[in-house]
Amino acid sequence: MSALRVTEIFHSIQGESLTAGERTVFVRLTGCPLRCGYCDTAYAFKGGEWRKIPEILEQVARFETTHVCVTGGEPLGQRACLDLLTALCDAGRAVSIETSGAIDVRNLDPRVVKILDLKTPGSGEQPRNLWSNLEHLRSTDQVKFVICDEADYRWAADVVREHALDRRCTVLFSPAAPACAPGELADWILRDRLPVRLQLQLHKILWGDAPGR
Repeated sequence: MSALRVTEIFHSIQGESLTAGERTVFVRLTGCPLRCGYCDTAYAFKGGEWRKIPEILEQVARFETTHVCVTGGEPLGQRACLDLLTALCDAGRAVSIETSGAIDVRNLDPRVVKILDLKTPGSGEQPRNLWSNLEHLRSTDQVKFVICDEADYRWAADVVREHALDRRCTVLFSPAAPACAPGELADWILRDRLPVRLQLQLHKILWGDAPGR
């Protein structure tokens, strides 16, 4: 029976993506091969507890909500994550995965919404982007850029244009706090008439940096 190392499973309000504001169960898997400078979940790099997939499904079901987000760390760093995603879909959940984009997504269950976090230069992990992942995007998927400064913004805008990302799926631009002020990012998007969606972290507005929220 497949098992995964799990940092936490918790019930919260989705703070990002197109389902922001929805009641959601988060399954945070342990481990990540990247070290982004703005990472706010470094506590998930190590530790965690081994959990079998039926245990995870049982705990998710207790919260009585449709939406489930598998996140990390980098959830695809664990091979059994693919089995977990399929099991969640089979259980009737609306499943999304937050992934760095550094690991191949081609084998994900097609019912899963991919939220692909392309790494900007300001993250320090730009070379880890696996550009072939863009070929596997569907219209229901989302690409996210965390913007640290105007140089990051210009780089991300060029990527959106070069790959016509807005025609493939929804594109999200998020300001990296405190390096990039949300108002500044909004001004740049308006100035350039960029076909992207500004995204703030609703959960942090509600609860600050509290883990498990």
